[in-house]
Amino acid sequence: MVSRRVLLSSVGAVFAEGLVQMAKAQSGGRKVIFEQDIPDLRTKGWSATVIEVSYGPGEATGAHRHPGITIAYVLEGEIRSKVGDGPERTLSTGEVFLETPNQLHAVSRNASATKPARVLAVMLAEKGKQLTVPA
Repeated sequence: MVSRRVLLSSVGAVFAEGLVQMAKAQSGGRKVIFEQDIPDLRTKGWSATVIEVSYGPGEATGAHRHPGITIAYVLEGEIRSKVGDGPERTLSTGEVFLETPNQLHAVSRNASATKPARVLAVMLAEKGKQLTVPA
C-alpha cells in the first residue's frame, strides 16, 4: 500500500514536471494557454487528483466519462481526442483540453504509431467517486 506521503510527493513531482514543461514553452512573462467557462457546481466534499496518463505508440483508451471536471495538459507527443459534441482533434505538447462532468470522451489515443505520448490530468471530483467510468 502506498503511504500518503509517497502519493503526495509523486503527485507533486508529476505536477511540477507539467509546470516546468509549460515554463519551457513560454518565452518569458505570463501567457494564458487555455481558458474556458465551467459549469456552475457545488464543490463541497470534492478533492483534486492529478494523474499522468501514458500512451505507448498507437495506444488508446476506450470511450469513458468522468464524474467531475478534468483539465488535461499534453506533456509529450500528440493525442487524438474527441470530447462531447466537439470535433475530433489532435493536441500537441503544451495544449490543454477540458472535460465537464459526465461528458463523453469518445476518442482518447496516441496520434503516433511510433512515438509515446503523455497527458497530465487534473481531476476535480466528489470524494469517493470513481474518477473514470466506461461509456
